[in-house]
Amino acid sequence: MAVQQRKKSKSRRNMRRSHDSLDLPTLSIEPETGELHRRHHVSNDGFYRGRRVLPEAAREDET
Repeated sequence: MAVQQRKKSKSRRNMRRSHDSLDLPTLSIEPETGELHRRHHVSNDGFYRGRRVLPEAAREDET
């Protein structure tokens, strides 16, 4: 089993962890409705890439 020879300093520990933070999700504007939504996801109005992919009845059931 590996055993460390020296204590890793707080500076080196924090430098290693500098890439571990979470990023905010990338957002897009739906060209049809102008709504802000997550990329590669259907908007709340049922549009994806300018086309309606959910019918009106299905959207009303979700809310």
